[in-house]
Amino acid sequence: MPYLLLTEANGSKTTIGIFKRLTSLGRGDKVDINLTSAGFDGVFAYISQSAKAFTLVVPKSPATVSINNLSVAQHELHDHDKFLIENISCQFFLGDPPPITNDIEKEASVVLAYKRMLDFSKTLAKEKDIGALLKKLLQEITQLTGAEHGFLVLIEDGKPTVKVSEPNNEDEHSALIGPMSDSIVKSVIEKKEPVVLSNALNDQEFSSSLSVINYRLTSVMCTPLTYQGHTFGAIYVGNNSFVNAFDRHSLELMTIFSSQAALLVQNALHINALKKRTKKLMESLELTKFGGMIGGCHGMQAVFQQVEKIASTDISILIVGEPGTGKELIAREIHHRSARNAGPFVVFSCGAISEQFLESELFGAVRGAFLGATQTRTGKVHAAHGGSLFLDEISELPEHLQIKLLRVIQEGHVTKLGDQRSEAVDLRIMAATTRDLLNVVQQEQFREDLYYRLNQMEIKVPPLKERGNDILVMANFFWQKYAKIYGKDVIGMEEEAQNALLNYDWPGNVRELENRIRRAIVMCDHQRITVTDLDIVANASSKILPLASALEKYRSRYINEALERNAGNRTKTASELGVDPRTIFRHLETKKKDAEV
Repeated sequence: MPYLLLTEANGSKTTIGIFKRLTSLGRGDKVDINLTSAGFDGVFAYISQSAKAFTLVVPKSPATVSINNLSVAQHELHDHDKFLIENISCQFFLGDPPPITNDIEKEASVVLAYKRMLDFSKTLAKEKDIGALLKKLLQEITQLTGAEHGFLVLIEDGKPTVKVSEPNNEDEHSALIGPMSDSIVKSVIEKKEPVVLSNALNDQEFSSSLSVINYRLTSVMCTPLTYQGHTFGAIYVGNNSFVNAFDRHSLELMTIFSSQAALLVQNALHINALKKRTKKLMESLELTKFGGMIGGCHGMQAVFQQVEKIASTDISILIVGEPGTGKELIAREIHHRSARNAGPFVVFSCGAISEQFLESELFGAVRGAFLGATQTRTGKVHAAHGGSLFLDEISELPEHLQIKLLRVIQEGHVTKLGDQRSEAVDLRIMAATTRDLLNVVQQEQFREDLYYRLNQMEIKVPPLKERGNDILVMANFFWQKYAKIYGKDVIGMEEEAQNALLNYDWPGNVRELENRIRRAIVMCDHQRITVTDLDIVANASSKILPLASALEKYRSRYINEALERNAGNRTKTASELGVDPRTIFRHLETKKKDAEV
């Protein structure tokens, strides 16, 4: 390929390829070879290419063009011929241009590439908008390479798509933002190898590329954006001028920048996707909020419907569920939606106090009622007057106090320990238990009449492991809550961490979820919560059961629910389920053996 070696007055050298049949030399935007150090604008000379020779043609111009100190109007060029335009030395060569960049210049340009990368990394830390970030990246690369055109392409839905372009002229480029059908980009993405075309117009493989034709590009570079072996996009730059033709050194600089930029862009894309997912979870949170509770799954929606129906009544309610499922929250929501919401909501755990003090704590005691009773005290029943009393772990209440509680429910009166007088109280009682209270009744450990007084309406709270995507919605709520409390800049959870949450068995239910998220926020020293932060080990995650085992598990649970609805009546349960009564009997026998084991 023929070329010119240009030597400026200061000694700097540039090689420029000659590709066209008529190549213009001068100063200005309209010439092919721009001699920027010349004293005035215009075309100073032409190099005409024919089948047999290259000819230097000098039009009428104020510029001086000379060979061997003699002005010329036309001269046939031979290999190594020299001529002078103003103070710029030009030497003609027929072969390919040699690399002229010295080691110092090359090292300086590499340092510049890394400096721009460092500056871009700092920009990434501050920039929150992914679009602005990609635009900044492309601007850095076009400035680094001296490109006149640039495109940043990302693969979306399997297709290369232009996300930003340079220069950002809306009239010219707005139609370009979208799918990009270009042979150069496709080749780079498929082969995962960069491409440099110093003479794009005459390249056998890519001269018909749409980008080369549409933008009349004489020189092109394109590098892939690769992360962990996966190509997710490409950066494409091009020039219209032969003076600024790209070479291998240009490609080296761009590759250095692009390889490092790929990591930053991938991280930015990941953060952007995380923010979108977080926003979606926030929207789910708003849709699934019910007072102070969260639940979009079928089981929790059924609970919320029950609460709405019974809150305005004054019936007693039994709330059943595993520890940490939010039974107290449900009771509070019922109280909040009831006509008693102006009154107190009093919580009492029947299993948290020794039996010696249980009666006085619940029903009150007069002075001298027992050793240490130095003054009359009001119990929780009295404290709940005009409001609601929530009795947690009701199955732990001793039998003699069950009788006393039954009187409160039936008669609306309570007697303090050591007193002979009863006092009227007006309250609504809600109880909760983690046990099968009907089974406790059948074992004669709980009074049947009190059971039916408490269980005028039963609410069953599903365990967390059965609540599906609610786990992520609640986790999102908790990490935002504790990130704010502890001043942590956490923007979300890694996908692996989210999968771990969904697959974990959650023996401690919502309470455990909140504690793990709280711990993760405290331990997290990065922007995203990881599995390590959650401290969830792989063997603690629930395993997928074989279909037969899953069906048997569901069948057993469904029979248990049917028995509970029919108060343990086997014949009626069998009739409703459409099975032989012996099926129910065998189920109960299996359940009994499992309990003994």
